[in-house]
Amino acid sequence: MARKTKARLDDLKTKSADQLKDDLVKLKKEQFNLRFQAATGQLEKTSRVSEVRRDIARVKTLMREKAQAGQA
Repeated sequence: MARKTKARLDDLKTKSADQLKDDLVKLKKEQFNLRFQAATGQLEKTSRVSEVRRDIARVKTLMREKAQAGQA
């Protein structure tokens, strides 16, 4: 599992700020859809909710790091 996380993080680090923003929008939409599925009882993979939440945090962290690196 740690390998998947490391690979996902390496993939995100190579992206530009605009690509990270696009990924963030996609993840937010997926999170919204997953919440709807959970509320209506249609959610099959409950673990996907926490995966998406963590991916959102990863993207936001990288965006913040890139913004701070640009200021320095």
